[in-house]
Amino acid sequence: MADISSAGTGIGPIQTSYMAMVQRKRLYSGLTLLIFILLMVVGFNTAASRNGGSFWGGLPNFFDYPSEVVAEVVEKAAALPGHFVTYFPALIETINIAAVSTLVGTVFGIVLSLLGTRGLARYPRLIPLFRRITDVMRAVPEIVIALVLIFVLGGGPVPAMLAIAFHTAGAMGKLFSEVNENVDLKPVEGLRSVGATWSQQMMLGVVPQVAPNWLSYALLRFEVNIRASAILGFVGAGGIGYELKNAISWGQGRFDVAGAIFIMLFVTIVLVDQLSSHYRDLLTHGRQAKD
Repeated sequence: MADISSAGTGIGPIQTSYMAMVQRKRLYSGLTLLIFILLMVVGFNTAASRNGGSFWGGLPNFFDYPSEVVAEVVEKAAALPGHFVTYFPALIETINIAAVSTLVGTVFGIVLSLLGTRGLARYPRLIPLFRRITDVMRAVPEIVIALVLIFVLGGGPVPAMLAIAFHTAGAMGKLFSEVNENVDLKPVEGLRSVGATWSQQMMLGVVPQVAPNWLSYALLRFEVNIRASAILGFVGAGGIGYELKNAISWGQGRFDVAGAIFIMLFVTIVLVDQLSSHYRDLLTHGRQAKD
């Protein structure tokens, strides 16, 4: 009985300590949330004070522009098929930019990921260097790189492709490196024991294990790059984004063209998303995706 009672009395301090710890955690969580809300309010007020117009005053007019575009598209619906035919080559150019940049960026991302993964790197001491390179490459936005390249190379699809490929290489290098860390090293060690070169170890011992995940990430990135290539058109990098910028700049009277381009972009992104989701699921699970 004495042992039981002593054990029972020993639970009290533990419970008290646990409840105190829970209270502290709730207090810290509440303070963190409060600080976050204060920062959001201060940041919003600062942005609103520097804005060219009143945010709250302009909020009732938020849907004015979309409604004008929709009204003109409906009014000139008969002209939409002609616009689809006219701007289809620009859409193909945008898709080509995304495809080439995804391919080039993925290839460089594979190399950077293998050189930056522990247990697989050709030069283990340089692993931090290759990881910082991928950090820098994905930290710089595509639009900043594109603006610099447009200044050097002039407008067109090439600066857009290089900018997106540069950012893609950094992003893929990070994602592929995380995949590489989960590989089974026994095939690599076996190949190393029989005198295989580093490239042979990677091609025969690593790539077969990670290829499905690599391809899955590459398809996902292709979706992102289509949107990025369309956005870069606004800064003179060609493609459908450049045509959309021109249509919007003309204003009323050309909203039917802007609406047609919006529809083309929306349908393209939805189709690519569905196709890539289907094939990503096949690669990773070996079955068709089920919604």
